[in-house]
Order: sequence, then C-alpha cells, then structure tokens
Amino acid sequence: MSGTIVNNVARASGTIAATPGGLDWSAAVVTASTVTVEAGRGYFINTTSNACTITLPASAEIGDQIVIADYARTWATNAVTLDSNGLNFQGNDDTYTVNYETVGQSLNIVFSDSTQGWLPVSDDAVADVPVTPATQKGFFAYGTIGSTPTSLKNLVNSSGVIAADVTGVGTARYGTAAATYGGDKAIVAYGRVSGGRLSMSNLVNNLGVVAADVTGVGTERNYLAASGYGLDKAIFAYGDSGSQVSLKNLVSNSGVVASDVTGVGTARQNLAAAGFGSTGQAIFGYGNGDKSMTNLVNNSGVVASDVSGVGTGREDLAASKYGGDKAAFAYGYSSAADSSVSLKNLVSNSGVVAADVTGVGTARYGLAATNYGGDKGAFAYGNTSSNVSLKNLLSNSGVIAADVSGVGTARNYPSAAGYGY
Repeated sequence: MSGTIVNNVARASGTIAATPGGLDWSAAVVTASTVTVEAGRGYFINTTSNACTITLPASAEIGDQIVIADYARTWATNAVTLDSNGLNFQGNDDTYTVNYETVGQSLNIVFSDSTQGWLPVSDDAVADVPVTPATQKGFFAYGTIGSTPTSLKNLVNSSGVIAADVTGVGTARYGTAAATYGGDKAIVAYGRVSGGRLSMSNLVNNLGVVAADVTGVGTERNYLAASGYGLDKAIFAYGDSGSQVSLKNLVSNSGVVASDVTGVGTARQNLAAAGFGSTGQAIFGYGNGDKSMTNLVNNSGVVASDVSGVGTGREDLAASKYGGDKAAFAYGYSSAADSSVSLKNLVSNSGVVAADVTGVGTARYGLAATNYGGDKGAFAYGNTSSNVSLKNLLSNSGVIAADVSGVGTARNYPSAAGYGY
C-alpha cells in the first residue's frame, strides 16, 4: 500500500484518534438546551433560542477528541456550558463551571489523562463575519407634478445615472417613504392622494420592478421617513395621520410590515432617515417646525430617545447613506428663514451629526435621496418655487457635487431607496 498518515494520535488502546477533518460530524444541528456528546465526533451547536449544556463522555481514553462549533454565531448571547461528567477539565474536577461565550467560537478538545483530563487544543473564534453586499442601484418613485400625484419611477444605475420615466407603478401618490430590505430589495409605503392618506406598500424586487399595492399596513399617514436597519430589514417611522405621530412599523427581511409601535421619540413629520454604521444602525432626523433633533435606531430596530441641537432645524429634507457606514442629511426648508436651504450635515459611523456645511447645490425642499454604487448617494427632484428635475451626487467621502439637470420629470415629495447587488 502507499500513502501518508499525518497528524494522527494513537490512543492507549492502540486505535488511532481522528483528526478534526476526519471526525464523524453529527448531521443534526443541536438546538436543545442539553446534549450528551461522544468522542470522535463533531457537533454544530445552535444557541439562537437558548443556552446549551454539553455533557462530555463519562469515560475516555488518551487521544479521544471532540469538536464543537458555534453554528449561528450566538454563543455570546446564549453561552455553551461544558459538563465534564466526572472527569477533569484542564486539571479541574467537574465541580467547576466551564463556559464558552464568544461569537463564532469553535472548540477542539482532546483527552490527555486522568490528571489533566480534557484539554482544549484550540478554542478559536472566527472574527470575520460575512458582510452583506452593498446595494448598487437605486430608484426614485411617486411624488407630485404640480398638485397632481404621480406613479412614476426612475431607476438609478451603479454609476449614478438616472434613467427615463417609467409610468404606472402602483397607486399614484406623494409623501411616501422607501427603504431597502432583504439585502437587495426595497419597499415603498404610505403616502397621500387627493382623497386622503393611505396605508399601503409596494415591494420592489432586485431588478427594480415595483409590485402591486398591498393595503392595510399600519396607520395610514404621509410625510414620514424610512431606512434599512439590521443588514436586511427596514423601518418606517413618524409622519402625519391628521396630526403628527410618534410610531414605527418594522419590516421583516421578507418584506412584511409589522403593526404599529407607538411612542418612539417626539412626534413629527417631514423628516428624513438613512442607515449608518457597520452593523446596521439607522438615524431619523429633523422635521416640521424647524426641529433640530435625531433619533438613532439600533440593529434590532429599537428607536432611541431624542438627541437635540444637531445642526440647523429644518423640514422636507432628504438623507442618504455613503462611504459604506456613514450618512448625510441635505437640503430642506427653514420656516424661520421662510426659504429653502442648501446645506448638509454629515453623520459619522457612530451616529454623531456634524455641523452645517453650506452651499451644496441648488437650495430646495421636498426631494428624496438614495444610495447607489455600493458607497455613494444621489439627491434628486424637489421644489424651489416650482418642481425641479435635477440631481446632486454624493461621493463616498461625503462631498455633494454640482447640479445635474433634466433627470426625468420634475416633481416633489417622491421617495427613494437602494436595491440590487
């Protein structure tokens, strides 16, 4: 015969212990709160729903080996506890508690002898986690042309070029909000028609196709804001339902809008929102009556209390993510000055809003913004003294470029979001 045996350990009985690659891995992922394991096997331990106590064999030989791995990267939330079942673990008897509570950890233990018992030969954590690809394209949809609601959309390619109008994409309305969900899709929801406010949503697939209306998705309202959060979900919050409201509706990673949750910061309308951070946070900011405040959203969709005094108070502005983990608020209307403004406020990757930067393109309000190209953004449309058809691109370092005109039909109060890998 030919061949080479590498890295095998002989047990006292003369049989050869399996290496990690040669272990007999359990086909079933362990989700129970307790499990008894066997030597020579590997186990995937999923503690998403509960902690798990692992009972080791009651007897073992030198060279016996067991490997366990954090299946869902949840050991930091629900830890794994080892019960050495009468044998020692690293020289300590089984009255000691042995916990493993690091995200992405895997544990390879080998039995040495009766003195030291089970010894970890590796207990490494995988620090690198999969990163959701950044959306590459975007769209602008709905709004008003003069005083007439429209159901137009304009797709944005990965270079920031806005395409020609596409008509007839759901109920014509304005004052909607839009956000990315599911990693590469988007959702537009709520809004107003001449007959009143709406409670409806339209899903947008990863090709930019807008689906039919879905009605009855939370309290009807308009002039709200929305953002992605938690890497693959979305949140709609605030708005006007006849009066200003302080509520949110979370959206699952399959596009299902949840029921209202009330009391999420100061009630207001005509604000903006965008994602920021490396783990899926979001920020809602500003609002009617020249409000100068923000509310951070964590990666579980929890809205924090108000933070006040963050730049010039204004309403009818827009916001976009940029640079992969930062955001920018820009433009809007100042009631105090009774005019549109041309300024931006950058948001750091920890959610801190910077001071005003002025002179960033044509002053206007009632516009929208989307991310595109993985790390850039685009602000477009809006109103000066009339509806306008122009865009301003946002670089991956937060610089807003000069106006580009003639980008689809002039309108105001559209919404926008990123989609597509």
